[in-house]
Amino acid sequence: MSDCNDALHQLYEFLDGGLTDAKRAAIQHHLDSCQPCAEPYDFEAELRLVIRKKCAETVPESLMA
Repeated sequence: MSDCNDALHQLYEFLDGGLTDAKRAAIQHHLDSCQPCAEPYDFEAELRLVIRKKCAETVPESLMA
């Protein structure tokens, strides 16, 4: 259970790339083998992709005016 708590507690740092290579590898290994932890990771990773895509769109000139 502590592996799950650690993985979920550091999920945002993991997604942001703010962990050491060793800690990142340990969490990735845990996510690969633990479906209950992989589900929130998948959700957050997908959410970030959607936000990144939506925030990259340009504003139409008519709206800028």
